[in-house]
Amino acid sequence: MNKNTKKLTIYKLFQNSKKYSVKWSGYFQVYEKILSEYRNKKIKFVEIGVANGGSLFMWRNYFGKKAEIIGIDLNPNAKKLERYGFKIYIGSQSDKKFWNKFYKKEGKIDIILDDGGHKNLQQISTVHHSLPFIKDGGKIIVEDTGTSFLKKEFNNPSKYSFINYSKNIINIIHRRSPLLNKDLNSYSKKIFLIEFFESIVVFYIDSKKCFLNKEVDNKAKNEWAIDYRHNEYFQGIKDELNKKYGLMNKRSFFRRLTRKIFYRNFLFNIFDNLKIKKIFKEMEK
Repeated sequence: MNKNTKKLTIYKLFQNSKKYSVKWSGYFQVYEKILSEYRNKKIKFVEIGVANGGSLFMWRNYFGKKAEIIGIDLNPNAKKLERYGFKIYIGSQSDKKFWNKFYKKEGKIDIILDDGGHKNLQQISTVHHSLPFIKDGGKIIVEDTGTSFLKKEFNNPSKYSFINYSKNIINIIHRRSPLLNKDLNSYSKKIFLIEFFESIVVFYIDSKKCFLNKEVDNKAKNEWAIDYRHNEYFQGIKDELNKKYGLMNKRSFFRRLTRKIFYRNFLFNIFDNLKIKKIFKEMEK
């Protein structure tokens, strides 16, 4: 066990919980990073996969008395935890009808943490059906995302793994860039930020920050800034042409021609991709 982990408040509360629970040691530092801001605040926190209930006690003690802690599980025995003041729902996280009933009764929540069955459909369904019901400033947290790489029991790696689903959301939130010229959807309008940790993915929900991006500048004069992104190739030739034919740049035809030759040349893509391929290989070592 990492000695710094043992010092964390959340880890100490986990160890002292009155009910049995199992967590991975690397999770506690992530909890502190992403959840400390909610301590002693009036929030509604939902955990999927409560088992014996040990983590529910940990969350109650961590967030404080103002927090409402709700558990979801497939095992009917989890209902026994209601005697300790927790609200428990029995149902399948991959069932749309369950989520419809749950949110119709509970309304919007602040945080949902998925520590359920860890299958692709279960994790993806949780995010997809919960997204409209997370308050601004809230989070969707999915644990044990390492199952996206496991063959046994989880049939991964797969095109439809949770990690691939999350990567697709990265593409979707880029719709807020006008350069893509794509309409915003429910994901790009709600998910402001995604954080990837080892075996945990966190979605930060804030619709107020999810607006269409816009290029802005200030009132100062542009003195020398020009596009240098391709200057590592054929720089000498470009400089010579600029000396002899610099005036030609004032005509739009020659500007387009220069850009075609030196900025959109397919050779640049070949050179770049060879270098990138080498870096990708080094990443796997």
